[in-house]
Amino acid sequence: MRLTVRGPRSAADVWADYARIARWPAWAPHVTSVETGAERIAVGVTGRVRGGPVRLPFRITAVDEDAMTWTWRVLGIDLAHAVRAVPGGCVTTFDGPAPYLPVAWLALRQLVSVPVSRRRQQPGHRGDG
Repeated sequence: MRLTVRGPRSAADVWADYARIARWPAWAPHVTSVETGAERIAVGVTGRVRGGPVRLPFRITAVDEDAMTWTWRVLGIDLAHAVRAVPGGCVTTFDGPAPYLPVAWLALRQLVSVPVSRRRQQPGHRGDG
């Protein structure tokens, strides 16, 4: 299913927060930390995303920096993200399973609305950035 969220932040800023893995917990309240050796999303990057006591393995399967799209697989489920500029801000889309949509909506609402510098920072990141 597809979820679309619009907000006032620029598409470039939102993409930067997607692309820098260490920033994920700052805009996704359900993500408490990310364990990976990579600083940025890229095809083949693997790791574990943590939400509370649960650690889920992931693999990034597609990234198109120019189109501002990326896909990853978590527990065998493909999740796709995209960002595009619109007048007054940006739109981000998420394609994934229906049960995850409420959680994704909360995260994406923050992502398109509030700069990461004004949110909590990520403890426990084991990446480069």
